[in-house]
Amino acid sequence: MRIVFMGTPDFAVASLQALLEAGENVVAVVTTPDKPAGRGQKMHSSSVKQFAEAQGLPVLQPTKLKDPEFLAELQSYQADLQVVVAFRMLPEIVWNMPPKGTINVHASLLPNFRGAAPINHAIIQGEHKSGVTTFLLQHEIDTGNILFATEVAITEEDTAGDLHDKLMVAGAELLIKTVEALKSGNVNPIPQESVENAGELKHAPKIFKEDCEIDWHQDTETIYNKIRGLSPYPTAFTQLDGKSLKVFKAAKEIVAQTEIAVGDYWSDGKNELKFATSDGFIKLLDIQIEGKKRMSVPDFLRGYKLENKG
Repeated sequence: MRIVFMGTPDFAVASLQALLEAGENVVAVVTTPDKPAGRGQKMHSSSVKQFAEAQGLPVLQPTKLKDPEFLAELQSYQADLQVVVAFRMLPEIVWNMPPKGTINVHASLLPNFRGAAPINHAIIQGEHKSGVTTFLLQHEIDTGNILFATEVAITEEDTAGDLHDKLMVAGAELLIKTVEALKSGNVNPIPQESVENAGELKHAPKIFKEDCEIDWHQDTETIYNKIRGLSPYPTAFTQLDGKSLKVFKAAKEIVAQTEIAVGDYWSDGKNELKFATSDGFIKLLDIQIEGKKRMSVPDFLRGYKLENKG
């Protein structure tokens, strides 16, 4: 089959690499336009573009997916199948172009966690398992008929970054299984409505900066999951002596205590810094205060004088 691959970040690179290593005929790659990044605002290419060019693959970078020139160029590759991994929402004129349709690799067990941030939300909501699903694109985002799915365990300590890496590998493997099944005709697409779910569907909307601030009045478990689910990006944050403090890693202490008010902190000035929650403490381990680099709490405390203690 002639395959056009569409993707942008590192998560997608693993799937593109797997297709090539499996000997699949990837005829072109579609990714986002280069954009300025960093202090120097130099133009930066997506991870998928960098990898694709290194493999000698043609790369298309449309600004608008309905642009006639892009559509004509895409059509010229005469793809039998399009594969989408962490790209963007496609118009029907694009996803309906190949005879075998367009498949997507989604980082959740659909129909749960449809949306832009399935990895983050799975951990934020305290899930013990996630997974990847391949499905056929249709009009509504993340609602197409399911082809295959595979589960991945979430440990008590996993961050969004950890789960990202697990699902990246699992997604690449599932994609190869899916493509092989499509080639042989051994597929049985299942409507998402027929998948059994206990209770209400869980969603994974885009995360904004205001969603990342820690509310210390919540319970310890909820805050702990939020910190894990937003690490390493976009990162949970709080305020410390009037400065923004990002929290990449923490530990939880669920204890009955009334000595320290919720939201106040306690530190021994050397190794420990923890904030009081509604039912215990969150012990900070890996942080970054405004204007400084990321560091461990002991390193931070050696060079920072705390203004007060709880």
